[in-house]
Amino acid sequence: METLPPPAAPAAEAAYEVPAQTRIGHVHLQVTDLDKALGFYRDILGFKVMQRYGNQVAFISAGGYHHHLGLNTWHSLGGPPARRHGAGLYHTAILYATRAELAGALRQLVAANYPLTGSADHGVSEALYLDDPDGNGVESYWDRPREQWPTAPDGQVQMYTRALDLAGLLAE
Repeated sequence: METLPPPAAPAAEAAYEVPAQTRIGHVHLQVTDLDKALGFYRDILGFKVMQRYGNQVAFISAGGYHHHLGLNTWHSLGGPPARRHGAGLYHTAILYATRAELAGALRQLVAANYPLTGSADHGVSEALYLDDPDGNGVESYWDRPREQWPTAPDGQVQMYTRALDLAGLLAE
């Protein structure tokens, strides 16, 4: 583990806040079987393989980015699935640009007869939940435009969890 220099004396400035344009660049998942994982992420979800090294690692993306997801077996080849309980990654979230794109993803899951673990309307977004072959959670969702987000009188966003109209989404 790398040792960091000691912190400077505290300043009278406001607490550090990550810049607004910051985005999560990629997620790297440990999988037990690379071919099985690619059968899900490539063949069902539709990601493109950008680079692969045998049965050890594959880098996959949407739209030609170097990788949105890394799938590796470095410490997990043939191991047990992801833990349901305890600390760890809850899910990887895949953000679609439009509701129609999310509907296309749902149609693909239906065609593949791939089970959902849940779905929800959160007010700010609509989401589909499923697990990959290793039990890693995956959320596929789209965000409503900000002006449609539910807010309290003081302007705070008021997310909620309600049933998602899957038939309505499929009809999109």
